[in-house]
Amino acid sequence: MDTPWRRSDPVRGEHAGYACGAALGFLGDLIAADPRRGHPVAAFGRAAAAVERRLWRDHRGWGAAHTVLCAGGAAAGAALVRRAVRSAPAPLRDGAGIALTAATAWAVLGGTSLGREARAVGGALAAGDLDVARERLPHLCGRDPQALDGPQMARAVVESVAENTSDAVVGALVWGALGGVPGLVAFRAVNTLDAMVGHKSPRHRRFGWASARLDDLAGWPGSRLTAALTVLAGPDRRGALRAWRADGGAHPSPNAGPVEASFAGALGVRLGGTLAYGGRVEHRPVLNDGAPPVAVPDIERAVRLSRRVSALALVTTVAARLAAGAVRRAPSSVSRRAAGARTRAAVGALARTAHDSRGPGA
Repeated sequence: MDTPWRRSDPVRGEHAGYACGAALGFLGDLIAADPRRGHPVAAFGRAAAAVERRLWRDHRGWGAAHTVLCAGGAAAGAALVRRAVRSAPAPLRDGAGIALTAATAWAVLGGTSLGREARAVGGALAAGDLDVARERLPHLCGRDPQALDGPQMARAVVESVAENTSDAVVGALVWGALGGVPGLVAFRAVNTLDAMVGHKSPRHRRFGWASARLDDLAGWPGSRLTAALTVLAGPDRRGALRAWRADGGAHPSPNAGPVEASFAGALGVRLGGTLAYGGRVEHRPVLNDGAPPVAVPDIERAVRLSRRVSALALVTTVAARLAAGAVRRAPSSVSRRAAGARTRAAVGALARTAHDSRGPGA
């Protein structure tokens, strides 16, 4: 049996179904997080690596082909599955659509795993076990842990929590609200490709160019929403806004900058500076200069802030999708009422014409 909203308005039903599915997927990530084995994103990564082995050339064009084939293929596959669900019999269609959205959202969201890995490193640092902290840090970011001491690892964790709040949660929810299941899958595919090939190593400097630029474009709305929600949810709203405005554009990444700067201001810590990444030493601008450096307890504060921002992002994006659906329905309702009025007027005119044609006493 169709649900009441499906019977009354299919468009409303689709948006409400997405809202239910996204909320269930978000809850599933909170409860189950990412499995250690058999994760769909890991399977995509293996497939993309296999395609890279076949296509790799030290050329931007071949890298662009790799990006289109992998990200486009993932999005097209998701669109086909969604179409199949939409064409399912009425008794199954709504439930299957919600289940598909929930499963996809669970697969692409990574907020709980992000917090788990951050706390693992933080726990090792609190215990003074730098060896364990260095062993766990690569699960969170791509920096060289052997080149970092305790405070530098704590800073790396907070910066990674900030950046991945956008990449692993908020950005996906933004594109899910815009494009449904294909939007969720496409964003995660683009972000995964960027992590795989979008860096400046000798092998990927040219081949990964297209993936990196596409990730910059895809991540732009999510990073700005993350920064804005950090201002709202952070313990120091003025500090978050001030650091975002002053330092967000100084970061070499157009999307990590606003997010890391707003987190730095909200938490009252200093981020940025020298780091070792991918075999290179980078000297990045300091974010929220004048604040104290990151301490180990700040890792837990960053994780809690990330969770608040993620929950607000779910509410914001779902509300935006429902509101957009309502706006789109309004013109069609007006058009239907206008068409009905024109029909009634035409019928009345025909009736009067017919009456007049019969003449008096007819």
